[in-house]
Amino acid sequence: MSTTETVLLIVLAGLVVLILANIAFQVAAERNNPPIGVFTDCDGVRLHHIERGDAAAPCVVLFHGNGTMVQDLVLSGLVDRLAQNYRVVCFDRPGFGYSHRPRTRIWTATRQAALFAKALDQLGVRNPVVLGHSWGTLVAIALALRSGYAVSGLVLVSGYYFPTARTDFWLMSAPALPLLGDLMRYTISPIISRAIMPKLMRTLFAPRAIPPEFKNEFPISLALRPKQLRAAAEESAFLIPAAAQLRLQYRGIRCPVRIVHGKADRLIEADQSRRLHAVLPSSLLHLVEDAGHMVTYADAAGIADAVAALAPTAPVRTA
Repeated sequence: MSTTETVLLIVLAGLVVLILANIAFQVAAERNNPPIGVFTDCDGVRLHHIERGDAAAPCVVLFHGNGTMVQDLVLSGLVDRLAQNYRVVCFDRPGFGYSHRPRTRIWTATRQAALFAKALDQLGVRNPVVLGHSWGTLVAIALALRSGYAVSGLVLVSGYYFPTARTDFWLMSAPALPLLGDLMRYTISPIISRAIMPKLMRTLFAPRAIPPEFKNEFPISLALRPKQLRAAAEESAFLIPAAAQLRLQYRGIRCPVRIVHGKADRLIEADQSRRLHAVLPSSLLHLVEDAGHMVTYADAAGIADAVAALAPTAPVRTA
């Protein structure tokens, strides 16, 4: 056997070991972190979601950002705060957590909004206040722009609304490539992602420290599964095109809008929210001092107040 053949066999054996290890890692991650909500089948997609609060109260729908899942919004305290006065529905968006992401569809913000409009209709949710964080703001906006589904208000947190030159988003999209991306996700991508995760988390929460509840309880292992890495990579690739498509429609938003952004956000600059506020002059903008991209943790109370301003008919509990 030649040296070249020997090297190729070693490389092939290494790839097989990595693939098997990542499959085992994915199985273990799901065994150790079972679903915390319930499932609903909608338009051929199995969606995982949680519901909290009074089923008869006005409804608030929450959409998480890229790379995360419902646990993020639970750990921030937002779900519990809102559940005191509202029916809260929080989805794992397609491909994240335990929601499926069929590869036969291109999961743009508009496509996701169409799916969620049907899912919310199945759940009997009418005229909700919709809160989106980060990538989830685009889904929230797309839902509000749909002619067949009415929302009573939008709360947009840490969003990216206007295309800019962001090579980092394109670089993060490599695992979404056909074939090569599949090989990456089952070999080196989980390893690389785990290595950069500490620095990424510090960037997301900066200038504040990572909250203990997130550090100790967020299921990082679920976020590093090959199938979730595909969803995260696709959304990195779709972010700028989605903003480019929706920016032409922002003036068509008819419901009240509250915009929240951390002034010190190191991932998505606060100027994105300032620009959206300028396009939507009737909106209210709240820039949070000493807060970064995860302003949901830094100012959960203020964000809950923004929701309350859009759903004034909610019952007030005294206990």
